[in-house]
Amino acid sequence: MEAAHAEAAHRLAITTSPPYAWGWNGRTISSRAGTDHWLRVEATPGRRASTRSPHQGITGAENIPDAVPRPRLHATAHWTDDEWTYDADLLTHIPQPVISPATPELLADPHLTHGWWADLHRALDHLAGVPTEREAVRTLWMRRSFPQFLGIDAPNRVERVTGHGDLHWANLTHAPLTVMDWERWGSVPVGFDAGLLHAYSLRVPAVAARVRHEFAGILATPAGQLGELAALCELLQSVARGEYADIAEPLMKRAEALTGRRPPVPPPR
Repeated sequence: MEAAHAEAAHRLAITTSPPYAWGWNGRTISSRAGTDHWLRVEATPGRRASTRSPHQGITGAENIPDAVPRPRLHATAHWTDDEWTYDADLLTHIPQPVISPATPELLADPHLTHGWWADLHRALDHLAGVPTEREAVRTLWMRRSFPQFLGIDAPNRVERVTGHGDLHWANLTHAPLTVMDWERWGSVPVGFDAGLLHAYSLRVPAVAARVRHEFAGILATPAGQLGELAALCELLQSVARGEYADIAEPLMKRAEALTGRRPPVPPPR
């Protein structure tokens, strides 16, 4: 991955400087590039003949309104070798740190201001109406996964909005708010983003309660509860893979509170 990062810097004619920031399972590597930029490289197993769709992911996020605070994309590079595909993105460097740099889960109360929460609401409201054809949370996945990880059938009708799709504490900065990592954004069930942020807050009950309070107008509705269940289902699927052991029990309790059934989560593989 460090060699791929160096290759991306060469292709984009930029100079980078460690330390590196690593993403999920070591599949992304990033660092400062000059004084104003950030170079992110993602590796995907296998070969892909074409680059990512210009309407999806980080590239497509350039069409999102400026009212949604996010890093801007300045250049890209794409290449393959015998086993991997690499996508490099040169982004605006954001000086303020993310709230939870080591994990998506919240580990301590960040004492966020009313203004910060208002900015988050404003960003998600602007994002909700952005046209997209991409399902970040697929209906077919819900139909397959709800019985397996929640013990209930998925509904036939899903009310959707455009959302971030990966709203957690490693993707949100301290004030001024910037929402990071736009690889997954697209159509999500109403309440999915709020439900996911709440789930990742469960280790800090005061903040989890604040999330429920802030998004009560969504999470208290039938559509919002479905979106929260989709978020819980996604994380319980991760629990079954051996991830998020520290919040496995709170996740199952929250799901049971919404459905009346104990989730039939299999043991980690």
